Amino acid sequence: MKITVFGGSGFLGSHICDTLSSAGHAVTIVDLRPSDWLRPDQVMLTGNILDEETVRTGIDGADMVFNYAGIADIGEANNRPVDTARINVVGNVMLLDACRKAKIKRYVFASSLYVYGKSGGFYRCSKQACEIYIENYQAMHNLPYTILRYGSLYGPRADRRNAIHRFVHEALTTGSITYYGSPTALREYVHVDDASTATLAVLSKEFENQNIIISGNQPMRVGDLFKMIGEILGRELNVIYQDDPNSGHYQITPYAFMPKVGRKLMPPLSVDLGQGILRVMEEEHKALHPDQQVAGGYLLPTDD
Repeated sequence: MKITVFGGSGFLGSHICDTLSSAGHAVTIVDLRPSDWLRPDQVMLTGNILDEETVRTGIDGADMVFNYAGIADIGEANNRPVDTARINVVGNVMLLDACRKAKIKRYVFASSLYVYGKSGGFYRCSKQACEIYIENYQAMHNLPYTILRYGSLYGPRADRRNAIHRFVHEALTTGSITYYGSPTALREYVHVDDASTATLAVLSKEFENQNIIISGNQPMRVGDLFKMIGEILGRELNVIYQDDPNSGHYQITPYAFMPKVGRKLMPPLSVDLGQGILRVMEEEHKALHPDQQVAGGYLLPTDD
């Protein structure tokens, strides 16, 4: 199958592209910058989702179109509300209309669990608006879709806007972690490999015109997460809780307002949270100390 992934150079998008390619699909990536992880069997198109010619070229000949483009960080979205509306919402509508004209077989959209609640600021607003447009394009123009509501992702290729990546970096470099909320805040962290595996499964016909939840299966309070990071490092961490009610993040659950009900999808095997954090820690330590290497959880000096 020919699949175009908008936003395929990013953290989640690049993993999705790898999974699709490994499954034998012909993948075209459309993004503002070339992917650092582009494979020989993938095609790269550099351009803006708001450019009509880029969109038309990107979807030409595609069977399915995936949209992972846009502003995905809550803090950034709150600081850039106009850009968030323009890139996330208008970009989504431009893709939808192009897919309608090209008679794309299905439109797959990366949404968020934040659509269920009142938290998430302008990021949540943009995702809710996008979902409404997608559902109406299906109702009015018979454009099939699958909406994927992702939970708290982590894993390789994330930058320090990613929560676990930032926590690990702060723990390694300062021995301290600053958190916007309280220790009782509950999250279901999902490794990006598990999210990608689950995403591949939605290509099946049964997931057409469905809203799917992809989150972790290990609910954890952030206070316990910080204890886990400290135990892995073998040190007592200094954790600073800001309890900021204006952070835009939810405390226990994202659920308040209920849009169209979503089914939760989990791969049969998943990455253990502790092991996943250890891999993030090894990756971050390698970036901080290029003179050392990591083997099976042990830090070893490189050969001169």
